[in-house]
Amino acid sequence: MNLNLKCIAMRIARPAQAIAILLLLASGCTVAFAANSCVNPGGKSGCWPTISGAVAAASAGDVITVWAGAYPEQVNITKSISLVAAAGARPVINANGKFRGIFINGMATAPIAGVWNVVVSGFEVHNASYEGILVANGSNITLLNNYVHDNNKALQPFAVPAACPGIDAFETSEAMDCGEGIHLMAADHSSVIDNLVADNSGGILISDETGPVSSNLIRGNTVTGNAWACGITMASHPNALGGLPFGISHNVISQNESHHNGLGIPGAGAGVGIFAPFPGTSNTANVITGNELYGNGLPGVTMHNHAYSPFAPPVSLNDNVILGNHIHGNAADLGDAATGGTTGINIFSLAPVSGLVISNNQFGVEAINIAFNVPAGSLSVHFNNFNAPGTGIDNKGTGLIDATENWWNCSNGPSASCSSTVGSGITSTPFLTTPFAFSVN
Repeated sequence: MNLNLKCIAMRIARPAQAIAILLLLASGCTVAFAANSCVNPGGKSGCWPTISGAVAAASAGDVITVWAGAYPEQVNITKSISLVAAAGARPVINANGKFRGIFINGMATAPIAGVWNVVVSGFEVHNASYEGILVANGSNITLLNNYVHDNNKALQPFAVPAACPGIDAFETSEAMDCGEGIHLMAADHSSVIDNLVADNSGGILISDETGPVSSNLIRGNTVTGNAWACGITMASHPNALGGLPFGISHNVISQNESHHNGLGIPGAGAGVGIFAPFPGTSNTANVITGNELYGNGLPGVTMHNHAYSPFAPPVSLNDNVILGNHIHGNAADLGDAATGGTTGINIFSLAPVSGLVISNNQFGVEAINIAFNVPAGSLSVHFNNFNAPGTGIDNKGTGLIDATENWWNCSNGPSASCSSTVGSGITSTPFLTTPFAFSVN
């Protein structure tokens, strides 16, 4: 039930609601009640035959239940509604020949841009030319228990550079991967939970082309087989509206399984990527926690900046936290960020980086557990279990690393026979003499 404090609308569905309305009328207000509608193939039993028709007819706060079946359409959402699969059903949005399967479009609203309080739950979405699901300028959006696969059909991955013909100009950096499976753009306080995102160009993308991005939760998703980009990406992009990039901050990437992404060509994508690639971009104070990251085409967690000048707008990759993840069997980084061997976490920046924390992670089957390559700044590394043989920490730049209280895979601390350190500026004493004990949830 939605209470309309401006007293502008009233729909009475049941006697009990009528009584409540009479009581509220005594105080000078009326109530607008959410309505329920349904969708099934053929529009039987009073339901709509298309999801788009039901959405167009809905009012803010309505709940639309969709029954099993194939729906060949692009669903555009510009109002606060819940779009949910019927119990036990997995309705299929086949977006073949369409730009997207579901487009939650806050850029289309007027007079104030933005869309709020949308739920999309229980759908299979595939075959779109660009994203399976795109959220643009949305707040409190929930994407729950969807299966998003085999989208980004317009991608030309072997063009030089890779190309996505016809993608909208507001997606300023998506020509290389057509926007990936699920894309949150200029979103805040939104949740992507318990989805399966597979076999798209990339998995889940968070970016800032049309507005700032903050306080989103990406939790419990399985992201796999996305060949041309990362499993989960946070990337600060050029501003589609002009001016400096808006920035990305305070997002939580938690308890996801991101594996075997970015294998289309060497170096295509990481388990989790955090990117502030050029002056003016920022990607700060995000938390990567409790994830299983393995078998990806770049390091399990990959952080990059590739252009910097002290005379240009600042870059920030500061204050990110990588906590309590299991990272194993990923690939090396390449190009200017090359690590020289398979790597768990790689932090590469031409700009100074500070305030980073890497703690309580379990590494396995990596030649290099952590690589840090910055011209100045600091990194705190504590209570991690490094694998051996291999390099626990490789400081490839001139930043400082506090690496006390880690398990180097032997009781004597870092050494050639256990897990070692490479480079200067690393403090490793005191160290743990037994492995850090991880709690089991």
